[in-house]
Amino acid sequence: MSDATARENLPARLRVLVYSSNAETRTRVKSAVGTRPDPVLGEIDYVDIATAAVVIEHMDAGEVDLAILDGESSPVGGLGLAKQLKDEIDPCPPVLVLIGRPDDRWLADWSRAEAAIAHPLDPMRLGRAVVDLLRQHSVHVDGVSQQR
Repeated sequence: MSDATARENLPARLRVLVYSSNAETRTRVKSAVGTRPDPVLGEIDYVDIATAAVVIEHMDAGEVDLAILDGESSPVGGLGLAKQLKDEIDPCPPVLVLIGRPDDRWLADWSRAEAAIAHPLDPMRLGRAVVDLLRQHSVHVDGVSQQR
């Protein structure tokens, strides 16, 4: 199947939730990834969220293809929130956590997040991780790749 055929059969837009209590962090994430990080996946619509309660509402509603959660958020950190989402939502979309430093990787593992990127954010690593997670969490139905 060609990239053009695959593109035609995918949802027109993917929804990526970005949670941080820091508006600048949310802006950096969206700027680093962009709206079309991969030609096959399609365009990304961002759900920009500053509070944990709103994250839970969107995740419970099943409106999200990928969640990016800032572990440095306050008062509710993204690592604990990731763990809660993974424990309570089945199936839970993939979660990428932003960690304060590389040594915090063990916390990301504890949270059951599928990926972790350390601050300061490297746009190339973040973009690649987002694309990888979105691609890994698609299913093939009748030979056509579709998001779960």
